[in-house]
Amino acid sequence: MELPADPFQQLLTYANRSVAVATGLPQQTEIVPEWTGIAFTLCGAQLVAPMGQVTEILTIPAHTRLPSVQDWVRGIANVRGRLLPLMDMEAFLGGTLGRDRKEHRVLVLELGELYSGLIVSSVRGMETFPVDLYSAGVPEETPEPLLPYIEGAYQRDGERWSVFSPEKLIQDDRFYNVAA
Repeated sequence: MELPADPFQQLLTYANRSVAVATGLPQQTEIVPEWTGIAFTLCGAQLVAPMGQVTEILTIPAHTRLPSVQDWVRGIANVRGRLLPLMDMEAFLGGTLGRDRKEHRVLVLELGELYSGLIVSSVRGMETFPVDLYSAGVPEETPEPLLPYIEGAYQRDGERWSVFSPEKLIQDDRFYNVAA
């Protein structure tokens, strides 16, 4: 193909050829915002805590038992030079942890002045849920001891994940009443 002598006409020819051979734009898909949390098991329920409220996940570290404290206070551990109180959440809620200690994990919370480790049955890891799958109601199958600490749920692939609120936990006076 021979190009015209006029520079503007040459540019117009290039533009028309580009349009003729161009592929279409990619398909437009709707982007749904997502919510991310740490999935774990407690009292036989599948729970998820907001990602920003759990700073770390640990295996149960070596710890020292403390005298004259509630049964659910497991003790205190030195984690990288900081003293981390360890709380057995199953015992706090009136149950007992299962025998499979290899599965037990510590969710480390650092909310304001509070630095504490919550021992839970197991941790599945990070889970992401589309925000439009959130329901503000508390699921019926939620164990009664957990009810004060649940704020809604996500349902995905036939599974319901209750949202556990560490902030609600630390507002509970019983959580701070560690003396026996």
